[in-house]
Amino acid sequence: MGNPRMARSDIATTLDRAEAACAARGANLTELRRAVLGLILEARQPVGAYALLDRLKQSRAGAAPPTVYRALDFLVEQGLVHKVERLNAFVACGAAHDHEGHAHPAQLLVCSTCHAVTELDDHAVAHAIAKAASAAGFRPARATVEVEGTCARCAKRQMA
Repeated sequence: MGNPRMARSDIATTLDRAEAACAARGANLTELRRAVLGLILEARQPVGAYALLDRLKQSRAGAAPPTVYRALDFLVEQGLVHKVERLNAFVACGAAHDHEGHAHPAQLLVCSTCHAVTELDDHAVAHAIAKAASAAGFRPARATVEVEGTCARCAKRQMA
């Protein structure tokens, strides 16, 4: 549920992998982009751009909203984070922890109670969307499905 807090060594490893993946694609994970990704990896819950800005200002006094938004756009484009539209917040891509980060269709389960986000990578769902889009003559550039509901932890609390 959500983004479990990662150990510092895991965050460093994930950041190094992200940097290598970006470089392999000819993209540059700058110090600022790396810092923003690190803040997202540290977060337990999806985090909004202004919360990231507040945290970033602790180490970069001159940080401004456009700076953070450009970094977030880059991270989304590189497949390292997902934007959770429902919450207007960002979470690290689960696949980016295990692989080198890639843009992929994702399904996000968003708890309406605690705002935890669980990422699924169900190829059958992605295939069904691609097939339906193709039948409509549509070529999707990116597909993120958000499903709002109640996570197992909150459901258990509601039953008690």
